Amino acid sequence: MSTPKRNYLPAQLNIDFETLRTFYEELLNREITSAASLERWLRDRSELEAALEEDFAWRYIKMTCDTPNESLRKDFEYFATEIEPKIAPYSDKLNRKLQGSPFREQLDKEKYFVYLRAVEKEISLFREENIPLFSQLQVEQQKYGAISGAMTVTVNEKEYTLQQAANFLKDNRRELRQEVFEKIGNRRLEDSGQLDELFDKLLQLRHQVALNAGYNNYRDYAFAAMGRFDYSPEDCFRFHEAIEKEIVPLLRRQAEKRRSDLGLDQLRPWDTEVDTSGKPALKPFQGPEELTDKSIACFSNLDPYFGACLGTMKARGLLDLESRKGKAPGGYNYPLSETGMPFIFMNSADSMRDLTTMVHEGGHAVHTFLTAGLELNAFKNLTPEIAELASMSMELLSMQHWDHFFDEKDDLRRAKREQLHDILKTLPWVATIDAFQHWLYTHPGHSAAERRSAWLEIFDRFGAGFTDWTGYEQLKGNLWQKQLHLFEVPFYYIEYGMAQLGAIAVWKNFAENPERAVAQYTAALKLGYTRPIPEIYRAAGIRFDFSAAYVRSLAAFVSGELEKIS
Repeated sequence: MSTPKRNYLPAQLNIDFETLRTFYEELLNREITSAASLERWLRDRSELEAALEEDFAWRYIKMTCDTPNESLRKDFEYFATEIEPKIAPYSDKLNRKLQGSPFREQLDKEKYFVYLRAVEKEISLFREENIPLFSQLQVEQQKYGAISGAMTVTVNEKEYTLQQAANFLKDNRRELRQEVFEKIGNRRLEDSGQLDELFDKLLQLRHQVALNAGYNNYRDYAFAAMGRFDYSPEDCFRFHEAIEKEIVPLLRRQAEKRRSDLGLDQLRPWDTEVDTSGKPALKPFQGPEELTDKSIACFSNLDPYFGACLGTMKARGLLDLESRKGKAPGGYNYPLSETGMPFIFMNSADSMRDLTTMVHEGGHAVHTFLTAGLELNAFKNLTPEIAELASMSMELLSMQHWDHFFDEKDDLRRAKREQLHDILKTLPWVATIDAFQHWLYTHPGHSAAERRSAWLEIFDRFGAGFTDWTGYEQLKGNLWQKQLHLFEVPFYYIEYGMAQLGAIAVWKNFAENPERAVAQYTAALKLGYTRPIPEIYRAAGIRFDFSAAYVRSLAAFVSGELEKIS
C-alpha cells in the first residue's frame, strides 16, 4: 500500500514529538503574505495532520484487532499520552494564526465556510487544562473494548464470542434460545460492576472537561465540540417524540403479530429474532472470504465504482471481518487520512446481521474513497450525520442486488423483510440511547442505581413493553452496557436516527428512479464536509428533517414496501 507523494513532509517521518515539533514551529512562524500563501499554508498543515491521523488510525486498528496484546496497547497509549497532548497547544496556536490572518477574508467564502466555522468553535473551546483529561479519556475509553472482547460463553460444549453466540437467538428451538439469552446476559452481568466503575470514571472526566470549558454540563459542551451547528437538544427531543408517536405503535403491532405467528401467550426477549416462518436462520455467506466476494459483486451491480472500492480493499488487506476471542466488539470503517483508503473491522459470525454490517461499513468505505481527493484533510473529517447517511443508505440501496447472497427467492424475500423490520427497530433504539445520554450528562454525580432507574424508564418509553421481561429485570437494567458508543464516543448516536430517515428517503428516490438516486447519493458523498449538513442532504435529493410528519411519511413508505414482500 503506497502513500501519496508528500509535498511538505519527508517521505519517511518519525512519529515522535521532537521531530513533529519542527514542522509545527515552521508552520507557526511562517510568514503569510497573501491569500495564495495562506492556502499553501493550509495545505501543508493538512498534510501534517493527515499523516498523524493515519498513524493514530493504525495504532487503534491494531489494538482493537488484538486487545490482549500489551505491546499494541502501549503503542496506542504512547500516541494518546505523549503525542496528542503536546501537539494540542500547537493546533490551537495554528488555529489562532489562521483566525488572525488579514488574508483570511480573501479566502473563497463558500469553499472554506464550514472549515472556518469549525476553527472558530475549536478556538472558543480550547483549554490547556483539558489536554491531560483528553489523554486520560483516550486511555480509559479503550478499556471497554478489552473487557468486552474477553467475554465468551459455552454452548453445546463449544466456546463462542457473544457475537457468535447471538446467532442461536435465531434458532427455532425455543429452549436453546432461552438458554443462550441467559448465558449472554449473565456473562455481561459478571463484568457489570467493572463497567459501572469505568463508566463513572468516564462521566467524571467528561464533566470536568465541560466545566473547564465554561459549560454547565457535558451535554452542552458535546453539542459545541461535535459541531452541531444545524440542530439543538430541543430538536433531539422532538425526534424522540416523533419516534414515540409514529414508530413505537407500529412496532407494537408487529410484535403482537409475531407473538400470534409463533403461537405464544407472551413474547419473551429470546423470541424477537427467530423467523416466524419456522424456517432456519438465513445464512447469506460462509466465512469472511465469501462475505467479501459477494459484497464486491453486489456493490459492482449497483455501481462499478462501488465494487472497485471494496476490491481494492481486499487486494490491499484492509479488511478484518471474523469474530474471535480477544478482538474488540462492534464494527467500524476507519479512514486512513493520508492513503485515502479505509480499513473495515467487524465481528462476523456468518449471520444475516453481518451482511448488513458489511454493506453498512462498505458504504462508509465508498465515502472514504469518494472524498480522498478533497484538498484539505479537514474537508474529509465528516460529521456523523453525513457519514451515517452514506452507510445506512447503502444498506437499502444494496438490497436490489442481494441475490448474490441468496440463491432462493424465498430466502431473498425473508432477508429483505428482516432488513426492513430492523430499520424500523433501529429508530426507537436510537431514541432510547440518545435520550439516555441526555439524562446521563445533565445529571452529573448520579449513582449507578439512579442510572439504572433512568435507563429502565427510558427503555420502557420506547418499546420494552413489546416483550415480557419478568424474571430478567437485572438483565434488562444492564442492557445499556452493551452499547459501545456510550463508553467510547459519547453523544454519537442520534446521528443514526437522522441518517436512517435520510436513507429511507434515498431509497424511496431509488425506487422511483434508480440511476438518478445513485447519482445524487454519489454527488452528496463527494462533498465530504464542505457544506452544511442540510445542503449535503439536499444534494442527495432528500431533506434534513426529523419532524413527526416526515417520520410518518417515511414509515408509511417502509410499511408499504414490507407489505409488497410479505
